[in-house]
Amino acid sequence: MGTPPGGPAVTTQNGRVRDAVTSARRVVVKIGSSSLTTATGGLADERVDTLVDTLGRLTAEGREVVLVSSGAIAAGLAPLGLARRPRDLATQQAAASVGQGLLIGRYAASFARHGRTVGQVLLTVDDVTRRAHYRNAYRTLRKLLDLRAVPIVNENDTVATQEIRFGDNDRLAALVAALVHADLLVLLSDVDALWTGDPTNPRSSRIAEVRDDADLAGITIGGAGRSGVGTGGMVTKVEAARIATGFGIPVVLTAADLATPALAGEPVGTFFHPQRQRPTARLFWLAHATSPRGRLHLDPGAVAAVVGRRKSLLPAGITAVDGTFTAGDPVDLVDTAGASVARGLVNYDAVELPGLLGRSTSELAAALGPAYEREVVHRDDLVLL
Repeated sequence: MGTPPGGPAVTTQNGRVRDAVTSARRVVVKIGSSSLTTATGGLADERVDTLVDTLGRLTAEGREVVLVSSGAIAAGLAPLGLARRPRDLATQQAAASVGQGLLIGRYAASFARHGRTVGQVLLTVDDVTRRAHYRNAYRTLRKLLDLRAVPIVNENDTVATQEIRFGDNDRLAALVAALVHADLLVLLSDVDALWTGDPTNPRSSRIAEVRDDADLAGITIGGAGRSGVGTGGMVTKVEAARIATGFGIPVVLTAADLATPALAGEPVGTFFHPQRQRPTARLFWLAHATSPRGRLHLDPGAVAAVVGRRKSLLPAGITAVDGTFTAGDPVDLVDTAGASVARGLVNYDAVELPGLLGRSTSELAAALGPAYEREVVHRDDLVLL
């Protein structure tokens, strides 16, 4: 999408300015529910405007911004007379269907003050793991950015089931950052940084930088905050940072009211250094955004072919099948000890596979027809774990 595969070259601190932040041309920003809404539900207009003013300045500089925004369910609570966030999925979906319109309408009005149009993009896991859906999501986001619009991304809570949910928008933000090949991910919440313990404990100290997991050893990471309108917490933010940095994207974690200095490169919050060069985005999604619907047990030869030689998985190398799945679903490939070695999109339904195991594709084609002369999992739809 215009950025070199390795992303920004400089990720070190430079005095009071973080070069990786100031050089980022494509930025994904995630904002949590507690930073946008009141504790009883409903949008806090001044908080929305403050965030949009910061992002509007970025777009005026010619930088591309994708906003991953929580808040749809929380925004729908008060209009529906709900005192607190519902626990059952159906009521959550009802609140989201009311709140999402209010949320995107508020963003549209606020960004209009900066001469910017917004585009709503609602995603489920299926939208970014199945090949055709993934390409559609990519094309939509790319075209919105090309047209100088600001994509507003959220999970499609009105239709997502427990089986196809991202679970929290921190994780969604990290995966969107990978999808659009972002140069930077900024996670905004009601906590100003990652701390060594409870931020209210005077013995705790702010962690300015995280270079690898060793910097997190011995740290107590808390769950969701007290507001009761969100689903995440510091645990999900650290995991999102791991996902993004694993894709080569630096991450800043800080409070929403520090968004302006954070995006100016000032050393606020916690800065997570990227860990490696970027893998293929769609397979990165497959590894991190999906839950397997089943397992394929491989013999040693198939493990060597898939893991060692990066080959497609053929029926001859499968010894057993677990789970209920249909063609196109994600499944884990496991070795003889039961350890998952890869994940891929399967080309057969679970009910079809038992009769194919241990047989060559040429034998299957001769017996069942040319439609069966295909891989169980093609190497292009397979990622090593």
